[in-house]
Amino acid sequence: MSKRIAAFFDVDGTIFRNSLLIEHFKMLIKYDFIDEATFVGGIKNKFQKWEERRGSYDEYLDELVDNYIKYLSKIPNSDIDYVANRVIEQKSEKIYTYSREKIKEHLRLGHLVIIISGSPMFLVEKMAKKLHAHDYIATVYHTDKDGRYNGELTPMWDSGSKFKAIDDFVKKYDIDLEKSYAYGDTTGDLGMFIKVGYPVAINPAKRLFEKIQSDEDLKKRIQIVVERKDMIYLLDGTVKYFNLEEKND
Repeated sequence: MSKRIAAFFDVDGTIFRNSLLIEHFKMLIKYDFIDEATFVGGIKNKFQKWEERRGSYDEYLDELVDNYIKYLSKIPNSDIDYVANRVIEQKSEKIYTYSREKIKEHLRLGHLVIIISGSPMFLVEKMAKKLHAHDYIATVYHTDKDGRYNGELTPMWDSGSKFKAIDDFVKKYDIDLEKSYAYGDTTGDLGMFIKVGYPVAINPAKRLFEKIQSDEDLKKRIQIVVERKDMIYLLDGTVKYFNLEEKND
């Protein structure tokens, strides 16, 4: 029997045009499980700076995740799951056209579609089912005996974790990595890009783009996709860019 071909997809910023975790956090506020004053503080300030492109998205996300983990332990799992279902029902269609069509294409070709995401498992599993993915792995938020989240987690947002996850899927499905694909948007997805024959960076963050430029092998193999409005631009790894911070006029 021949080996399988797989397409590994990150979710946040790659398939989904936001973060599942952020949408869940905001909806927990909407349903009064988290006091809105939490968002009005430092998180909102960092968010506004990011919106104005004067601050770091990573700083905003780091502070939000810290608060998210803290508040999950205070909310019953049944309520967390209820809100997670509302996120998928109301927000899951916010998907990039390119990614939606690529998932359909891989499924049509008989490829394995596998989700590898840094968002919480209880959100990603619902999204993966909606997308008809064959398998998935995500950040695990651990619970105590009473079923409440205890503040501990096993992350799946870093490059090393995703690198290892692909190794595990290769053993599980007998995957031919040289013929396989990986789709991502940040440096956390580099582990996937290195593994496969056909890496694709979708709207890559600046740090990821710089990493691609510094790796001659990856730069030759990678496809860069930029989706803006109703246009999709396909670029190779040598595309140039200018740094807004260097422009003084």
